[in-house]
Amino acid sequence: MAELNIKPLGTRVVIEPQAAEMKTKSGIIIPDTAKEKPQRGTIVAAGQGTKDEEMEVRVGDTVLYGKYAGTEISIEGNDFLIMNQSEVLAIV
Repeated sequence: MAELNIKPLGTRVVIEPQAAEMKTKSGIIIPDTAKEKPQRGTIVAAGQGTKDEEMEVRVGDTVLYGKYAGTEISIEGNDFLIMNQSEVLAIV
C-alpha cells in the first residue's frame, strides 16, 4: 500500500486500483488493448465524513466500485482514484 500525503475531504476516499489481470484462468495472455479497467482496489486515504453521513469504509479496506466511478489522479507517478464513499459498491 502506498504512503500518501493527501487528505480527502468529507466522504471522499482515495483508492489504489489492483493491477489488471495479465492472463485468464485457462492461461491465455490478455493484450493491453483488451484489458478491462479494474473494479477492485484498496483504500489508501479516507475523509472524516460529515455530520449527516458517517464513514463506513476505512483505510486498508479492499472495495469494489463501478467501472467508470471516480476521478483518476496521479500522485508521485502512481495512479489512484478519488471518489465519494457512495460510489463504493461493497467491502470485500
